[in-house]
Amino acid sequence: MRDYFFATTSPRTYSATATPRGKQGGLVIALSLAGCLVGNSVLAQTASGLDLSSHAVDQAGKRRKTSHRAAKLPIELIRQAIRPPASTPAASPGEPFEKRGNAEQASQTRTQKTIDPFARYDNLREKGLWLNIPGPADTIDQDKDGVRSALADVGIGYIGWTHNSFANNQLPNAARSTIANQLYMGQNPTFASANFMIVTYDLSRFGIADGQIVVGAEQQYWTWDRPGPDRVGLNTLAYYQTFSDRTLELKLGYLRNQNEFTGTLFGGITGSNMSALFQAGMSTNAAPTPAVNLKYNFDDRLYNKVSVQRSISPDGPYVQITENPTGLNWNTANAGMLLVDEAGYKSKAAPGLPDTWLRAGVGFNSSRYKSLADPEQPRESGNNFHYIAADRQLWQSDALGSPSRGIYGGFSVMGAPPDLNRISRYYELRLYAKGPFDNRPSDLIALVASNTTWSKFAVDAALAKGQLAHRDTTAITGTYTAHLAPGIYASVGLSYIHNPTSITHTPQTEHALNLLVSTLIFF
Repeated sequence: MRDYFFATTSPRTYSATATPRGKQGGLVIALSLAGCLVGNSVLAQTASGLDLSSHAVDQAGKRRKTSHRAAKLPIELIRQAIRPPASTPAASPGEPFEKRGNAEQASQTRTQKTIDPFARYDNLREKGLWLNIPGPADTIDQDKDGVRSALADVGIGYIGWTHNSFANNQLPNAARSTIANQLYMGQNPTFASANFMIVTYDLSRFGIADGQIVVGAEQQYWTWDRPGPDRVGLNTLAYYQTFSDRTLELKLGYLRNQNEFTGTLFGGITGSNMSALFQAGMSTNAAPTPAVNLKYNFDDRLYNKVSVQRSISPDGPYVQITENPTGLNWNTANAGMLLVDEAGYKSKAAPGLPDTWLRAGVGFNSSRYKSLADPEQPRESGNNFHYIAADRQLWQSDALGSPSRGIYGGFSVMGAPPDLNRISRYYELRLYAKGPFDNRPSDLIALVASNTTWSKFAVDAALAKGQLAHRDTTAITGTYTAHLAPGIYASVGLSYIHNPTSITHTPQTEHALNLLVSTLIFF
């Protein structure tokens, strides 16, 4: 089962697994994950006028009090004049920025309606991602003993989480093997654990627009080594700020672009298979690389985002992590530069306005890849990829109370040249429901069908050797993710996979019915 944050599924894993997230206005956890708690921590303005409840008995008393109030009024006016303006509320991570003028008006409206005690932490959540990592309200410790508040006072925020997943083929002829000879996720009972800690520092306190420094670490463990391997190392080291009233966003450092592009966590919980993009060089949570990302916001919905990234190894994430387990090395063998460009349209759900996200992107890689058409030839550059994806809310079940709840549909298409990539096409259709029941407003049900087309050159080469080979892999996966308590999610599902292995198979490995179980805990 693949982690929605982790999303480093090897080409042998084809179950799109549920990965829990936090709350948003109605749902959205993590993985864009837990919901954004958009509120304003500024207290409502207090009227400092005259005390109308005074009922002095004698006129002299009234005159004295009137004189006293008249003396206080200029002082209060001076205080108002020198009082610093309330800071502009931060846009929730993973959501389009509002222009500052609009944000200030929205801030005043929200302040009049309610005061969110956790809103003060919004500016400390990691910025620049499409992924909505939960805020403190959706963690198990929230602000226990005032630790989070004390750190926030000096501009420091943090979020940590642990994701543990299990997959096991339930068919009687599962063709069990030794771990060393395992061919796909679930052939043997497969357990994985990914653990993260992200710390941010607010630079806007020094006048840098939306400025932020982000430092993150990741540890992972797998009983099957191939999707891993095990590691402890860097997850991210980044600098972020905005320009021209949030029209332009800049993020640079060691980045994991799987959380910056594509948006594969539909519904904020369940993730698509990104192997088609990883093989073409996109960086992952376990394999961050140096990059500079620029996003131009034409308005609050339409955007274009570009990245110049050092590619991960052209031999795949496994080799990248093996050669650079800490993630700190600047380069790995045969890796070049990757240019990614994504254009998109994204609008949040509102009463009568369905949630919509359309995006399309391309990537060009200068790394030196082995040719699958002619393996004897020297390595060659010129690899590329493309993708298009869409998610649309089809029905709002609680338009006035929680407009993001309802039924959604979506699709993804990814492609890469078959002479340089083992996966040449990936197709996915999905149907999912956020908050399917009134008494479970943060749960998610998902049904996903996917098809992976393998390189014709790699398949033909296997057939020429007399091996059993298949040209595609098809999977149908159903999952239910429950939000059990603040910061605690659990998911269970079944995934039927026809040809779960990569390209070659045996008569015993043509089918799999994987039981998928996972837990996700935020702190």
